[in-house]
Amino acid sequence: MSQQHLEDLVEKLSQLSVVDMAKLKEKLESKWGVTAAVASAAPVAAAAAAPASESTEFKVTLEGPIPDDKKISIIKAVREVTGLGLKEAKDMVEGAPKDIKATAPKAEAEEILKKLTAAGAKVKLVGL
Repeated sequence: MSQQHLEDLVEKLSQLSVVDMAKLKEKLESKWGVTAAVASAAPVAAAAAAPASESTEFKVTLEGPIPDDKKISIIKAVREVTGLGLKEAKDMVEGAPKDIKATAPKAEAEEILKKLTAAGAKVKLVGL
């Protein structure tokens, strides 16, 4: 495989959304007959050329206190990223600091961070 072909492949993979990346991971798992842990580590290392010491899994934590004027938009964002019901999401937001996701791949964690900060929340990512 030529260097230019590899560069083109890296560029195309870098443009995938989180949802498309998840679909790609599933297809590769099926085609290659591997588990999620093996399939997710290989493309991340190859596509992103990440150093071995960089975390690939993150804990996403909603930091408190939550500003009253942002509470509704933050609750909506929490519901969107977690799939929780209204009451559960409200309890989570009002109980901040709370873990939104105990473990998430880097791309998913960054997407959650983006959505929650856009809603006005303070979010912390901790590499695992």
